[in-house]
Amino acid sequence: MLWAVFTLIAAAAQTARNAMQRELTASLGTVGATHVRFLFGFPFAILFLIGVMLATGYGWPPIPAVFWPWVVFGAATQIIATATMLSVMGERSFVVSYAYIKTEPVQVALFGFVFLGDHITPLMGLAIVIATAGVILISLKPGAAQASTTRSTLIGLFSGSMFAVSAIGYRGAVLSLGHPNFVLAATFTLTVGLLMQAGLLTLYLVLREPQVLRNIMKQWRPSIFAGFMGAFASEFWFLAFAIATAASVRTLALVEVLFAQGITRFIFKQPTTPREGLGIVLVVVGVAVLVWAY
Repeated sequence: MLWAVFTLIAAAAQTARNAMQRELTASLGTVGATHVRFLFGFPFAILFLIGVMLATGYGWPPIPAVFWPWVVFGAATQIIATATMLSVMGERSFVVSYAYIKTEPVQVALFGFVFLGDHITPLMGLAIVIATAGVILISLKPGAAQASTTRSTLIGLFSGSMFAVSAIGYRGAVLSLGHPNFVLAATFTLTVGLLMQAGLLTLYLVLREPQVLRNIMKQWRPSIFAGFMGAFASEFWFLAFAIATAASVRTLALVEVLFAQGITRFIFKQPTTPREGLGIVLVVVGVAVLVWAY
């Protein structure tokens, strides 16, 4: 169950990172806050890679041609996923935003089966359905602001889809290396992905929104920590992807809703409704069934 430990560590770190990025959105905008994750995360990924290479004694891994389409696909869709996630978080409460995005596991299971041949047992499928039902229940909001809610729902679902295909892309990249040490394979893939993302978004901002790049530099103190937390979370996501199916990892990752709930109550001072509470219970049940099934 090492993959479960990796996933829980990643989920906790990512929830904290998302909260930081949400706060940075006000001063940097959606693209700027998205870039913080990659620009300031990349140096830490390099340090992780150097540390792993020194600890394991392995050198630079040989890179097969098939690695590049997988990692490019994962990196590009993660940029889109992060930007749309921050967009929906600007319109809805932190925990409800998570609910939209975390419909991701069902999509991951489908994409994983189609593109990677990942096997999902009936019990694991049941766990995915239960947990996803929980986040859908959390996302339901009767009453006012229906137009805004519908728009937020669509953006959130699209963000979840992008996170799903990004997970498949990165898992495919890690597996394509065929390296005997999964830690090195995962860390190398992370470093390459962050290099692509940091370079692409930096170029975009230089050409289109140079003032945003200057604002990012002014906000370097909180940005460094957000970047570190992003790289730290991604390292453990990739380690989990290296040894377990993407669907299993992303379903267990629904515990982020619980972490987000804590942030919502104690930092953003947003109350939890009974409907959201019931949805959280379903998430917990689904995750418990998944761990038992695995």
